[in-house]
Amino acid sequence: MSPRTTIVVLGMAAALSACGTSQAAPAAVSAPSASPARPAGAAALAITDPWIKTSKKGMTAAFGTLVNNSDADITVVSGTTPLSPKVELHEVVQSKGKMVMQPKKGGFVIPARGSHQLQPGGDHIMLMGLAKEVEPGAQISFTLTLADGGTFSFTALGKDFAGGKEDYQPGMDMSGSDD
Repeated sequence: MSPRTTIVVLGMAAALSACGTSQAAPAAVSAPSASPARPAGAAALAITDPWIKTSKKGMTAAFGTLVNNSDADITVVSGTTPLSPKVELHEVVQSKGKMVMQPKKGGFVIPARGSHQLQPGGDHIMLMGLAKEVEPGAQISFTLTLADGGTFSFTALGKDFAGGKEDYQPGMDMSGSDD
């Protein structure tokens, strides 16, 4: 048993003996799951400010900041949404002097106790073949699949965004020089 585990166990024993009621037992059962040894998984992942770019048809992208509350890296390997039959994890990289969009090999890695930003002109969740228009204020559900087999679900809010006039076409030139 590690020194930290010993301290947690002793602390729980003291709390149980001081309390004198059986209601403290569930807390003791759940406490070990909060230890640093907790495996990566859906419960450890969160997202802040999830949103999706409004679009009439074709393609769009979802953004936000993925937050890892665990002590192990979490890797997002795929995603789904009822809005689109095809969802890919994308990145924007420089290729032959231009910024281009492409699938992100290996997925998005969210470092232990860290975050990974999904943003226009950077990593994002790409939706292709939209089933319907994405209007401002729309609430679109997503499920991300993690490398460990777990899943994480969230809802993104439809927002108008002109940005750099990204239209999120695969392999598109993101430099703006084609305007």
